[in-house]
Amino acid sequence: MKIILDLCIIPIGVGTSLSSYVAACETVIQKHGLKRELHAYGTNIEGDWDAVMAAVKECHEEMLRMGAPRITTSIRLGTRQDRAQSMRDKVRSVEEKLPPAAGGKA
Repeated sequence: MKIILDLCIIPIGVGTSLSSYVAACETVIQKHGLKRELHAYGTNIEGDWDAVMAAVKECHEEMLRMGAPRITTSIRLGTRQDRAQSMRDKVRSVEEKLPPAAGGKA
């Protein structure tokens, strides 16, 4: 089953700069060969359910190895069975409906 997942993993007790933890998680996701899009407060991931969940688990394990004593995670995910739809398809659909002044197509 294909999914699109929005992932936000926050290590707690490691200070205020989290970029090294984010980079480590991005590396894990990349290693799994999954499509991903980093954004300001997380990462969108696209792929097979089991592969995406395995990457999320490995992100947790990597942060623990890096010394995070506690981790909190927020996940939103969706599946679609009526047709194939990528992360880019979803964004493009909204962009096409925006007026030109808001970044839409003329």
